[in-house]
Amino acid sequence: LVKRFREPKHERRPWKIWFLDTSKQAIGMLFIHFANVYLSDLTEEDPCSLYLINFLLDATLGMLLIYIGIRAVSSIVEWQQWESLRFGEYG
Repeated sequence: LVKRFREPKHERRPWKIWFLDTSKQAIGMLFIHFANVYLSDLTEEDPCSLYLINFLLDATLGMLLIYIGIRAVSSIVEWQQWESLRFGEYG
């Protein structure tokens, strides 16, 4: 919420779009958290160590893979001229 209100008024997303974007992130974080709790029960390792490894992999390798995937899909969308599939354009 703080970030939203620090943005200039003319650049703020509507509440519905803001809520959908932030809820996607929250659902993803919850999924990763519960997956980590489940996986830590399957091993005898320290759950905090597993979480740190999981977080670091997600924050580095995961972000790189997402970036490459978005760039590839964006290129295909531009090449095929699929206007309704452009990233970040909500109409």
